[in-house]
Amino acid sequence: MRRRSVLLGAAATAVAAPALAQTYPSKPIRLVVPYTPGGGADTTARLVAPKLQEVLGQTVVIDNKPGAGGSIGDDAVAKAAPDGHTLLIGAFAHAVNPSLMGKMPFRTPEDFAPISLLVTVPELLVVTPSFPAKTVQELIAMAKAQPGKLSYASSGNGSAQHLAAELFKMRTGIDIQHVPYKGGSLAVADVAAGHVPFYFGNMSAALPQARGGKVRAMAVTSPQRSPAAPEVPTMAESGVQGCEIFEWNALLAPAATPPDIVKRLHAEVAKVMAMDDIRAKFADLGAQAVGSNPEELAVFLKLEMAKWAEVVKAANVKIE
Repeated sequence: MRRRSVLLGAAATAVAAPALAQTYPSKPIRLVVPYTPGGGADTTARLVAPKLQEVLGQTVVIDNKPGAGGSIGDDAVAKAAPDGHTLLIGAFAHAVNPSLMGKMPFRTPEDFAPISLLVTVPELLVVTPSFPAKTVQELIAMAKAQPGKLSYASSGNGSAQHLAAELFKMRTGIDIQHVPYKGGSLAVADVAAGHVPFYFGNMSAALPQARGGKVRAMAVTSPQRSPAAPEVPTMAESGVQGCEIFEWNALLAPAATPPDIVKRLHAEVAKVMAMDDIRAKFADLGAQAVGSNPEELAVFLKLEMAKWAEVVKAANVKIE
């Protein structure tokens, strides 16, 4: 009788997952953004959520849960019910925090189910308009002529902008000093004012400043030139190899989310990210809509974690 009960239980579980997927979603979906409103991840969520709501036929509510470099929001999703009704807008820090921080309350990537890479956005190397160097090679030459004298701004210790500059240092062998700010807007403002000569800024935020003449764009960290700024050369074109850098947003769920629900979510997200208006809106921000499958996202996250772990170790970056 006991063996029969076990077999019946297993059979019931096998039937339950597809049945659950067929009724999904059965209530509003909470889309957790682990940052404050107005940032890159929040912008992605607010562009994608209305379209996702249309294709899923259920309300999608954005829940901003900032703090601890994104870890508070990540933790909320890692510990949420794995039924597809709580999802995460993961960002660059999701792959970097395990190397930057000590013990965390969840495991990356084990506690998350990848669904889709949504969007990538490169960094834009910008300088003070009056900065003497006109090209990346001239900037490198200046830095080598006066080791430790040039400084760069970032939006904070361990941020994408900080690590982008540290990777630039590794690839070029220059000695430059880090000046961290509490946010990208403060950093780019001081570059514009000439207090700090240069900055690797998120292209979506830095490009409007360059278009307005407040800073001068020198190079973009994508492998090809950006359609949003085709006049700006890539780092590779500027003579610096291995300096491809993206910030990104991805959709993730709690690890035990049933495969059929992950499959449904990926299919619907792929439709959204292929929509012409969505692609155009992201392109105008200097970003690229992606819409990868879960397997591709899993590989991407693994590569990102390994890449930035190397940079964090080499630069001895720590976040307590």
